[in-house]
Amino acid sequence: MDRRVALGWLAGGLTSLAAHADASAWQRTLAQARGQTVYFNAWGGAPTINAYIQWAADQAFQQFGVKVVHVKVVDTVDVVKRVRDEKAAGKTEGSVDLVWINGENFSTMKREGLLFGPFADALPAFANVDVKGKPTTLQDFAEPVNGMEAPWGMAQLTFMADAQRVAQPPRDLAAWLAFAAAHPGRTSYPRPPDFHGMTFLKQMLLDLAPLPDRRALYQAVTPEAFARLTVPLWKTLDTLHPRLWRAGKQFPTSAAALRQMMSDGELLLALTFNPNEAANEIAAKRLVPSTVSFQFSGGTIGNTHFVAIPVNARAPAGAQVFANFLLSPAAQARKADIEIWGDPTVLDVGRLPAAERAMFGAKAQLGQLLHTAPTLLEPHGSWVHPLEQEWMSRYGV
Repeated sequence: MDRRVALGWLAGGLTSLAAHADASAWQRTLAQARGQTVYFNAWGGAPTINAYIQWAADQAFQQFGVKVVHVKVVDTVDVVKRVRDEKAAGKTEGSVDLVWINGENFSTMKREGLLFGPFADALPAFANVDVKGKPTTLQDFAEPVNGMEAPWGMAQLTFMADAQRVAQPPRDLAAWLAFAAAHPGRTSYPRPPDFHGMTFLKQMLLDLAPLPDRRALYQAVTPEAFARLTVPLWKTLDTLHPRLWRAGKQFPTSAAALRQMMSDGELLLALTFNPNEAANEIAAKRLVPSTVSFQFSGGTIGNTHFVAIPVNARAPAGAQVFANFLLSPAAQARKADIEIWGDPTVLDVGRLPAAERAMFGAKAQLGQLLHTAPTLLEPHGSWVHPLEQEWMSRYGV
């Protein structure tokens, strides 16, 4: 037999064996998962998201015999603490089977050995994840994922305005600051440590940093780097805050509150981390049809949100089956539907078979972001806490 033919036959045989082994392993996982109850700890602050999770739970039970209980969470840091405490107490079967997570919470759990895995790369549905076009599916706040969490959805900082009130939305930070100066008391941002408020601060930090200095923001924070790179941020905020709503002495408590204040006409701009939120809110008749979405033309911070399995989960097989279902084209298309949730997919839709690709073919809606700006990667998660603490010490009292 020709050596090249023999090597090709051997390689093909090994590939076939590996695929068979993977399929067999997944069938064992499916069998183990049937009858299990998965306690899914996920933010519970939005009715649309809660309804979607309930739909996904119903599908998991009908298709795989896995019962999913949505444990509604206010702050994921509380879930991290609970897993840490249960592990320290020697509980091998903890109260959390799956958690909606990313950023600093993920890096903390990874660093402290609180995660089960790696598991994500072995999920059958992971093959359709757009790891090339959406690199944040493999890098979570500059922390390599290494299969310890499965991507679930995409997010990118996006701004909203009523086109009837704002004819020319600000398309970069300089324009946003000029807009705030020209409309005193009509702009603001959510009060840190709110996630959206911290994202706005990180956006400013990136935009104000000279390009060569940005590299330091993607490494673990040091006191020297923090002191040096945040000087422009504090200087800018010192000038900006007196021009904000209530002269920067008070801040809206959340992005939802900011959006409502814009809807009421009290503020002129709002922000979100979901590019489809304005369209979603218009469809729900909570925003006027003239609301538009926009991003800074040079790019805005974007990331991927994930699900992870704690190291002491009682139902790791069931958690993997549910995580795999959340990655399926059917689940991702439903989640991306603006009338359901509007959360952008992590999949490479162009690689899907025609029937599955058609699930994502909904026409553009009023308020939907029409021109997506480049995605700026999140700074390293270690920058979040010192930014929050310094902001609080300067402006939080």
